[in-house]
Order: sequence, then structure tokens, then C-alpha cells
Amino acid sequence: MGVLAFLGECKGPVMKIMGKSNDFGLNGCSSSPVNETTVCASVKSLPDKFVCYLSPSAVSNLSRDDALSLAHRITKNCPLKVTHRGINGGRAPSFLTTEELQVASSLVSKFEHFTPAILRELGQVAVGLSVSDIENKISDEDLEASLPALGEVRGWNADQSSAIINKLLRSGYQISDGQSLAKLGSLVAGLSSSRLRSLPPEVILEAIKLPEFVQQLVTLPSALKRTFVEMISSSVSNPAELVKLIPDALASYIPKSLLVFEDEKPSIEDLNRKTWTREQAAMFFSDVIKREPDFSRLSQSVLQGYTCAVANEIGTERVQQLAKVMKKKNVQLGEDQLSCLVKMVTLHGIPKDLDSYPKDLLLFLSPSDYAATGSCRQYFASVGKANLDLLQRDSSERKQLLLEALACLKISGTQVNEENAEILGHLVCDLGEEYIRSSGENLLEQLSQCASFLPDQEEAIKSVISSGNTTFGPPSVWSASTLNELGGLIPIFDHSILQKIPKNALTLWLKNFAHDSPLSREQLATVVEELLPARHKRASGCPDDKKITDTVLNDELMPLMYTPEELRACLKNVSLENHLSQILNYAFSKEQLAVIKENLDQTYPDGYPDSLLSKLGTFLDSATPEEIKRWRITSPNTLAFLLENLPKDKQAIALIERYVTLGNPLNATALKAINGKHFCLLNATSLNRIDSNTLKLVSLNFSSCPQFTKDILYAKAKRAFSDQHYLSSYYTHIEPYLGGAPGADLKALSKDNVNMNVDTLAKLRTDSLMSLTPAEVKGLLGGNIRDLVKWQNKSPIQEWVRRQKQAELDKLAIGLTGGTQEGYIIIVTPQFQPPSSSALGTVAMAAHLLPALLLSFLMTMALS
Repeated sequence: MGVLAFLGECKGPVMKIMGKSNDFGLNGCSSSPVNETTVCASVKSLPDKFVCYLSPSAVSNLSRDDALSLAHRITKNCPLKVTHRGINGGRAPSFLTTEELQVASSLVSKFEHFTPAILRELGQVAVGLSVSDIENKISDEDLEASLPALGEVRGWNADQSSAIINKLLRSGYQISDGQSLAKLGSLVAGLSSSRLRSLPPEVILEAIKLPEFVQQLVTLPSALKRTFVEMISSSVSNPAELVKLIPDALASYIPKSLLVFEDEKPSIEDLNRKTWTREQAAMFFSDVIKREPDFSRLSQSVLQGYTCAVANEIGTERVQQLAKVMKKKNVQLGEDQLSCLVKMVTLHGIPKDLDSYPKDLLLFLSPSDYAATGSCRQYFASVGKANLDLLQRDSSERKQLLLEALACLKISGTQVNEENAEILGHLVCDLGEEYIRSSGENLLEQLSQCASFLPDQEEAIKSVISSGNTTFGPPSVWSASTLNELGGLIPIFDHSILQKIPKNALTLWLKNFAHDSPLSREQLATVVEELLPARHKRASGCPDDKKITDTVLNDELMPLMYTPEELRACLKNVSLENHLSQILNYAFSKEQLAVIKENLDQTYPDGYPDSLLSKLGTFLDSATPEEIKRWRITSPNTLAFLLENLPKDKQAIALIERYVTLGNPLNATALKAINGKHFCLLNATSLNRIDSNTLKLVSLNFSSCPQFTKDILYAKAKRAFSDQHYLSSYYTHIEPYLGGAPGADLKALSKDNVNMNVDTLAKLRTDSLMSLTPAEVKGLLGGNIRDLVKWQNKSPIQEWVRRQKQAELDKLAIGLTGGTQEGYIIIVTPQFQPPSSSALGTVAMAAHLLPALLLSFLMTMALS
């Protein structure tokens, strides 16, 4: 638990009650008899502020009445703090640490039956109830009577909340109005999407007006939030009303097609009160920016919707004002937004107050641009704090930035001192292995913030770390605090380093610091593997001291307790289904995960049911296509979960095929799940099953898919958004689908001031692009027309340029070259298929006639 600075207040007997003390709090009761009346000598007499730091062993010997009294004190005196349950920092937040959960579990274990009075008195400690307790130790009548108390408990996991909700509904509980839905409190997360859809819309609309219900929406799973949005949006008359009505916790799930405002527009106050995604904010940014004279009144969320088209409409001075507000509010923009923003900001020269603009803008300038406003050191100090990932790691722009930074700082060799490392900031991530080896620990602080490393960089970092010539010393003397400082570098530590670190330091780090680390479950599992015995003894049975109890299942360090063979023996006769979503977040090794999977395979020999699939998680990568074809998947939400966790294409193909074969719908939830690279796995039959109107509810990314995919989806998108063709927002909707647009549609679009990015232009259908004139391309690109020069030597823009008359290209006035001169003709080389043997005679005859035909053509030209 937390560090107890006040341990010194208690003398003598407290050390018996709490056991051996360590740096992380109270460690448990002594097994020897103690005098409970001694001050600080028992849990019962501890001051209220101490009860929040008790360990599981400290409460293990309490009587039933004392357990109930302690639970009441914990509920009253211990404020909940949002932490990450388990040791995978990437999971959703919970409200309990492992030890707090174990204390709760230990306290509720004192009771054989739970009445409403007991559950009320347990309060927050009721979160220690197991699924078995819920099913077998609470009657249907008592469960409903206890609903007000249980609905106030925070930190239920998915298995617990689902068990309580399902038992309530089976026993006849009716959700007939908003009050009865709100009465579920924190348990609302246990509702399934299908159950929620079965409720009358007016029940939802009534509930979201109740503040006590709205606060429960924050921690709901994404699938449930989307379902709430679907039901609310289908029950309101216009988008402005939807914005006003929707709780902030659900706003980011509104499909962007529902944020197109016509005559009735939402108030800026309503928009400011909600949290939007960048795509959503772009839908209404134009309306807002034209109506609001004071940009500082706009929220960070609204400002991130900045578009190039708006910039051209409001003028340079207003754009500069807008950019300065973005800096103050720390608005994060994308590469395309920054690229056009910097053009407007610098249209009349580099502003002298460039430091007043977002740091990320500097990535699109150079030190020479900054010369008039400050030194190059200042420039690179700002660049080092910018989001370098906006530029591709291997891009020429990013490489040039590093070279110029090294020149500015006068780093001629490969050694970088600590001061220069701090100035370089994120640019340190691009330094080669020779710099890392020469600079030693000077770079470690910045390197620990890098998202990834090249293999030679990893080897260099390991070499520096292993040498012991750093302030951390050799790995053999590291503590848990040392590991916490090294943080982001731990994923690259291999066996040669991990084996030298004291095992108690690794264990203590896993227990107390790994919650907040950026490491994945798989990366943490490599640490766990180091702590397991190298050789596993075959277990003849489960040792008495290793029986798997609810306390064990609630311990994130469970992987450290069992060798694979012990786990196999101790899992026999243990039902895992009600604990899977929790324990599979623990850092089990591959061998341990294989044992857990073996246990599930024995339990479900005919394939996993849908209810189990949504809990699988960490060992999905070991599932074979043959196994996937036996899964009984029935829910698009389950499909979404599985595709998010299946890393291999063969698995994804098998899963999508299984989902479609079972007759499941390709609705919005399913399409969102399949989105991205998986979308390219759909065949024409599946694509044609998609309802056009479903595209209004999703934002798809299929730019790398086959042309037939783009063609089918463009036709569907054009139908879906045809009713908005006259609105400025139409382009925002149709832009992702333009890779399948015919030339005629693009020619029409060129008249609508859409300000297309050149990147989008380059992804158009080749035949459609080649059919466009320079004037039509200018109409499409608008303010981005000058970017065309950067692409003139890249395919397919290069091919388009060659087909145009240079005189027409000159009219663009951007310096584009490569077109045909007057008096020349364009010869388009046809793309022949290899000729069949039957056509060879014809080809041979054409070859003989070619010289004569060419001579005839030249004579005609000379005489004309």
C-alpha cells in the first residue's frame, strides 16, 4: 500500500500485529497471541487514518463483528484513488490496488450469507465479493433490497457487475423508467448492449437527466457507450438538440455525420462543455469560428477541429490570433493541420513572436526561419519538446532536423553532454548507436521517453546500462526505485541484464511501481519469467499452501506464485470463467498461459462460447485458425474485442469469415472493429452486404485495400451522403472514399472549394486522376496547390504532370515542370497483357509494318 511515514508513532507491539515492516506499509498480523487492548497493538484499536493502509494478513484473524466494523471504517475514512488494476498500464482504470482488493476479499470471507443490512454495512468493501458469493450467498430478494448500497460501490470488475445484473434481471427486476435504470448505479456497466437496446428510448432519455446516473457513464466499456449514443441519437429531432442533451462522457462516440448543423445550430457553450475527437470538431469548426469573435472562449476540444478551408476564409491575421490561442490551450494538431497552419502564419514573413505559437509548428520550419526571432539553440530547445512523431522517423525532414540540431549545438563528434541532450529532447531518439555508446548515461533520461528503438540502438543502450559506469551502478546493485527511474528502458533489457538484478528488487518493482509504467503485459511477463525457477519440478498434486482461492485470484503477483506444473495441478477443479477478465491481465509467462488455455480447452471441448471470448485477452495470439472456426461468436462487440487482440492476419481472416458465416450483421460496431488493415480482408460478397446508411455511423480507413473495395464503398458512401451534397460538410464525409470515385464526380467536386490534400489526390483512382485538367486539380486542391510541386517527381503525380501541356501547368503559377511543350504529342503507352500464342502472328505482322507506318507519318507532318 502507501508508504507510512507515521509508522514511528507506534512502538513495540505494533510490530507484532503488523509483522515485519518494509518500505511499503503495514505487512500483516503476527501469528503469535497479542493483547488487543494495547494501544496500536491491534487492528481494532488503530486510529481511523491507519485503516486505509492495512494489508490482507492484518485482517485475516478478525471476528465477524470486527470485520464488519472495520469495513464500515474503511468505507468512511478511505477515499478511493483511480489506479490501474494489475500490472498492465494500458488497461482501463479501477479504484482499488491489489492489496485493497485482497483486504476487501478477506473481510467478506467472514460471512456465510449476505443480508441487506450486512451489505449496507460492508459499503465499499463489498467489492471483495466473488462471483460465487454473488450467485450462492445472496438471495434474489436480498440482492434487490441491497441495490442502493451495491450501486454505490466503485471498482466492480466486469465479471462481478455482470453477475449481479444478470441475477437481478433473472429474479424479475424491471427497468421500466429512468429512475430504475439510474438505481443500478455503478452496476450499469454489467448491462449487455443487447439488453440496453431492448429498453424503451424514453427510459434512457430520462436517466441521462439524472446527475447521479451521468457520473456512472464515465467508466462504462466503449461498446456500452456506443449503444447509449445510438439510442439517444435515434430519439432526438436534430443534431443541436443531441449536442445539448448528450452527457460529456458519451459525446466522443457520436458519429461525425450526426454533427452536421443546418438551420438550427448548437450554442458555443454547449459545444465547449463536451469532449470531442479531432474528426468530430472538424465537422462544426467552420460554423463556430465564424460566429465567435473571441477565440479564447473556445475549448481545447473545439479548437482541435481546425481545418485548412477555414483558414483561407478568415484571413492571415485571424489565423495568427487563433494559433496563439491554440498554444495557450495546448491544442494538439495533426500533421496536415499544422502543415497548412504554418503557411498562413508565415504568409507575410516569419512572425517575430514565433514563440507565441504552438511548438509543433517549428517542425515545419527551419533554423533559418527562426533566425530573426531567436537563436538556433532556442529553436531546437523548442523542437525537442515538440511531438516529433508528427514526422515519419525515416523522412528526409526529420533527418535534416537532427543534422541541423547537431550543427547548431556544435556537436562535431559522437559525444553529447547532458546540457545538449536536454536541448535535443525528443531528437535524442534518432541518434545512432555510436552517439549512445560515446555519451553514456547523458542520454538515458531522454532515451527512456522514446516510443521505440532500432536494433543497434537497443544494443548500445544495453551496453551502457550493463557497464555499471552510470549513476545507477551495475544491475546487481539496483533497487525497485532504480527500476522505476529506468522506466521506459526496461522493455529492451534481455536475460543478460535481468538475471543480474536482485530478485527482491524485481518483485518489489512489480508490486509497487509497474502499475504506472508504460510497459505492456507481454513486456512485464519477461520480468516474471526471470523470477520463476529455471527448472520446473513435475507436480504430483497441488500443495496445500498453493490452493487457488479468491485471494490468490485477486493478486496481481499470482504469476510469481506458481511454476507452470504447479499451476496445472492447482487449476484442476477451479472454474476460471468468472475470473478470466481479471487474471489474464496479469503478467503470466507463455508457459503459464499455455496451462490456462489447456484448462479452458478441457472445459469447452466444442469451442469457446461468446460469453467467454470477450474475456480471453492475452493468449489470443496462440489461437489457431482451426480453433477460431469453432468459436461461437454472436456479438459485434465480441468481434471488436477479438480483432483488437488478434495480431496475425490468418487469425483475423478466420475470425471475420466465422463471424460472417454465422450470419452476424456487418453493422456499425462490426465495421468499426474490422476497420483498418482488416477491412482489406472482406471480399466483394461481404462488402455488398453493408447497408449504405451504416457508413454514416463509422469512419473507415481502407486506403491500402484493393481497388474493388474502394469502388464498392465509394458507391455506397455517395448514396449514404447524397442528402448532404449541398452542404460544405459533404466533402468531409466523402473524402475517405474518394479512392473509388470516377473522374466525373471529381470534376464536379473541383467546383466546391474543398481544399483537398495532395496526399488524397495521389490516392485517387489512376484513371480518374489522369482525366483531370490542371484547372480541375487546382479547383480540388485550393489552398494546397503549392504542395503539388513537392510531389511532381513522385508517382502517380509525375505521370499526371507528363500528360499535361506545360502551358497549362504554367497557368498554375507554382513552378510545376515536366509537361509537354507545344508541337509535341503525348504518346500513352498502353498496358498490354502478355499476348497469347494465337496473337503472336498479328504482333509479328505489326512489327514488320511499323517502319513503313512511321515513315508515312513523318512525311505527312513535313508536307503539312
